[in-house]
Amino acid sequence: MNFADRLQQIKPSVTLGMNAKTLELKAQGMDVTSLAVGEPDFSTPEHVCEAARKAILEGFTKYTAVGGIPELRRAVGQYFQRQYEIAPPQEAVIINNGGKHALYNLFQALLNPGDEVLVPGPYWVSYPDMIHLAMGVPVIVPAGVDKAFKITPDMLDAYCTPKTRILLLNSPSNPTGAVYTAEEFDALMRWAIEKNLFVISDEIYDQLVFSPAVMTSAIAWWEKHPENIAIVNGVSKSFAMTGWRVGYTVAHPDLIKKLTVMQGQIISSVCSVAQRAALAALEGSYDAVRSMNAAFRRRRDLALGIVQGWSKALCPVPDGAFYLFVDVSRYYREGMDSSTALCARLLEESHVALVPGAAFGDDACVRFSYAVNDTVLENALAKVGAILEG
Repeated sequence: MNFADRLQQIKPSVTLGMNAKTLELKAQGMDVTSLAVGEPDFSTPEHVCEAARKAILEGFTKYTAVGGIPELRRAVGQYFQRQYEIAPPQEAVIINNGGKHALYNLFQALLNPGDEVLVPGPYWVSYPDMIHLAMGVPVIVPAGVDKAFKITPDMLDAYCTPKTRILLLNSPSNPTGAVYTAEEFDALMRWAIEKNLFVISDEIYDQLVFSPAVMTSAIAWWEKHPENIAIVNGVSKSFAMTGWRVGYTVAHPDLIKKLTVMQGQIISSVCSVAQRAALAALEGSYDAVRSMNAAFRRRRDLALGIVQGWSKALCPVPDGAFYLFVDVSRYYREGMDSSTALCARLLEESHVALVPGAAFGDDACVRFSYAVNDTVLENALAKVGAILEG
């Protein structure tokens, strides 16, 4: 068969692949613990589920407006008002089929062949592939453990060229959990605006920032420079709604119009029932969100305490999300000389699934997800430690 050339550079998602391998081994009767998957282990809040049930009973099961039901688009604006005291209007919001879909659409709408996107590394696994699919060029700006996985304007300067079109930011970060301070974030935004670049701010983990760290959103910069900024978020991570597939984009109304035309030709509209559920999530009680934040912070401290007890591991304290990105390169040896080989051995011998850092652009590291209960987390890390230290 003949396939489009653009598919030559696209790789399967390593995180989803590790999860599939874990499920396969479990189906074979093997007791496998996955610290690979990037989703909360909590149930979707009951009031959100009730809103979905009510929508079905009311027959709210038809196509909706392409850009999303008006009340949900308004609720997104109210969410930003509630969190950051800035409310984008309805015409600056589009509802997408998850945050990944929102990002994909933006790259398709903004990139011409050969345009470059500055991608801080380590990066979420799907960023480069989505850029390639839009015929753009991902330019990785590496920031290792010695930089606490954070880039600076000076680092960006070294990779910026006349072909640079977009700066992509992700704070809190997947895979590192790094959170930029307001000063650090503003410095990056100021640099990008001065260069007349477009900034895409992926804020999908914005409710999972651990005190005393504070979330800094691009919304204040968007208010001043709406033609240069788009913000992507959704309900997946913050509200334990990964399977509902509801994300959203805040951008200049002219860009939202273009995205709406695209979306109408691709998905028609987001699931009507899921939109009602997302509406209930954004407008309802945030008690469950606060409880999840507290649980993830406790698990972070638990996991970090164990990892810091390993003799050769290095891990900056993550201030958000639910990942540890641990430099394990000093454990590499024959038969275990890369993050991929190490993860394969850990899965085989300790029955713990992790994601190799190579998938995120840093082969010195391995990603641990602590989106599991405390006992499971502690037992899994003990098994990993025994292999590494053995």
